Amino acid sequence: MTRPYPLPSVDEEPLGSVARVLGLAAGEGEDSFIGSSLPQLSGRVYGGQVVAQGLLAAAATVPDDGDGERLPHSVHAYFMRGGRLEEPIDFAVERLHDGRSFSQRRTTASQGGTAILAMISSFQEEQDGAQAQLEAPAVPGPEELTSALEIFRTIDHPVARFLGRTAAFDIKHVEGNIYLRPGPERVGIQHLWMRARGRLPEDTPQTVHRALLTYVCDQVMLEPVLRSQGLSWRSKGLSLATLDHGQWFHRDVDVNDWLLFVQDSPSSQGGRGMARAQVFDSSGRLVSTIAQEGMVRMPGAQSQGSGRWGIRVDGEDDPTS
Repeated sequence: MTRPYPLPSVDEEPLGSVARVLGLAAGEGEDSFIGSSLPQLSGRVYGGQVVAQGLLAAAATVPDDGDGERLPHSVHAYFMRGGRLEEPIDFAVERLHDGRSFSQRRTTASQGGTAILAMISSFQEEQDGAQAQLEAPAVPGPEELTSALEIFRTIDHPVARFLGRTAAFDIKHVEGNIYLRPGPERVGIQHLWMRARGRLPEDTPQTVHRALLTYVCDQVMLEPVLRSQGLSWRSKGLSLATLDHGQWFHRDVDVNDWLLFVQDSPSSQGGRGMARAQVFDSSGRLVSTIAQEGMVRMPGAQSQGSGRWGIRVDGEDDPTS
């Protein structure tokens, strides 16, 4: 029976809760695993959680032939249904290919025999090669910006208190956040800094750092879409759901360090919006590229409802409501 990928012990909360939930249990069959979920305001399983769990399930089946661990370098996932928080998630991994330096895996996450997520991930041994990358833009550093945690503390509302208590990452928006109201301009561009709220042990495997970046990025990926449409998280009747997730890892990730997200939304149409992000570390190294398409609907759209990873946020004071 395949052993689950080992997760570090993290005493600091709320990062410790995330590390524990990403630690899967062995399932009954070969290459099968079982996961649980963290509480969510939406009442549904958080999408970033199930993709990160699926990535770690796949990583547990990748062989180490003595030349070093094969690290995840790309992930492609499709969300099919909303997951139920109270039920365990079954992860079944299919070994598609093991080559001399690359391995590919297909992972299906299901509840009660019904698939909620399908994903393919690829892993590679560390190799030498040519180096080139885009430069990180010049933006204010995190020490100059206001933390989302500070904003939540000023709001006397159950949602703000929940987020302030459970957020495992500190987020600082360069252009200002869109939690309570839209941005000043309808521009689908966003920059933000992000760092784990707590600290992973120094010997934490690189695969875990990459899985944690996958976990947290789903919180902010569709924000440029909202900005481009003049919306905020409190826009009354907003229905938002991630449809698919693509991610590439270029260099080692360290979630103990500040990470800069450079985001944009090239297009929205048909109730869907596209979002992209380039993620740099504090020294300017490009560590990851991410792309998502999401369903974004407002009241009056021809087709209503979501049922998939939906987040509905109703607000009373938003100018867009």
